[in-house]
Amino acid sequence: MKIALELLGGFVILASLLTLVKSTYWWIRILDFPRVQVALLGTFILGFYGWQVGYELLTQKIFAGLLVLAIVNELVHVYRFTPFVRVQALKSKLKAPKNSFGIMISNVRMSNKRYERFLKVVRETDPDLLLINEPNHRWAEAISELDDRYPYCIKEPLENTYGMIFYSKFKLAHTEVRYLVEEGIPSFYMLVELPTGKKFDLFTVHPQPPHLHKDTDTREAELLTVAQMAKESPYASIVIGDLNDVAWSYTTNLFRKISGLLDPRIGRGFFNTYNAFVPFFRYSLDHIFYDPAFRLIRMKRLPFFGSDHFPMFIRLNYEPLEAEEHEVPEPDAEEKEDAQELMDKVDVNTAAVKTASASYQRGSGLS
Repeated sequence: MKIALELLGGFVILASLLTLVKSTYWWIRILDFPRVQVALLGTFILGFYGWQVGYELLTQKIFAGLLVLAIVNELVHVYRFTPFVRVQALKSKLKAPKNSFGIMISNVRMSNKRYERFLKVVRETDPDLLLINEPNHRWAEAISELDDRYPYCIKEPLENTYGMIFYSKFKLAHTEVRYLVEEGIPSFYMLVELPTGKKFDLFTVHPQPPHLHKDTDTREAELLTVAQMAKESPYASIVIGDLNDVAWSYTTNLFRKISGLLDPRIGRGFFNTYNAFVPFFRYSLDHIFYDPAFRLIRMKRLPFFGSDHFPMFIRLNYEPLEAEEHEVPEPDAEEKEDAQELMDKVDVNTAAVKTASASYQRGSGLS
């Protein structure tokens, strides 16, 4: 029993402290995900070892100290997504917001065939903007009735689990399908025009996750490139999608600071969306970040429909005059250097970036 607990404790210590290494190796970055689970396991071992063995010897005291250090390291990363801290994204105070809109994002899982259950969720939620990740051509055909509900769309169904479809009730003044970092991994850009004539940028992403023989260089490069685009845009920006990264990781935090966008989950909850089939191992992979010019009306996780992801829904209102009331995250010099280094590690599609810059220059400024 003693040896088993020490081995488990050693795993907890190693799993926690390895995340402090700024590396894109998949076997390190995958440890960013189970921080809550590792903290719970470490707490159990700390208490059970003290009950069964005790901490009288110096080596046992060192073991206990390292366990406490590991647990604290895990909790430091996730505590911001609890109600014990102040919210980052403020709620709208308007009783009748005229520039409000709802966004739904959903990874449908390509192998999932419960098309009607998905359509039922869409009908009941009735979002103004709908992002679908992982659709292949069969999915695109099965949900084609949405073409009647949404007059504007971008479709890039693929058979590699990285297809993407976007539906909008609002006019899309400009659209682009971009392959920023990897072939076969698209992202979308669009300039959305609200019924009042106000415009904002919307970026959708779905980079690859860390897995065996797949480090996170391309994921980090794509996310930070989009962050830079959002920061440079003359319009208020929103970035949505399955980032295949958790809300509390260093990369996601770096993304927020480089982009200057807000995370509405901070101070409100985890809103874990994956894995829908495994309750104890669920992570916040589906994200919605937005400019301080927007105010939150409501946000919720939607019902299970057969995918391994739960859908997410958020309703925002465009209130640019109140933007300064938000505390905008900003990177320090070291974080700027880290971001540039991560982007430089991978060949980014400079043609797509130049096209983005040109489209911004053609814009008439903030709307």
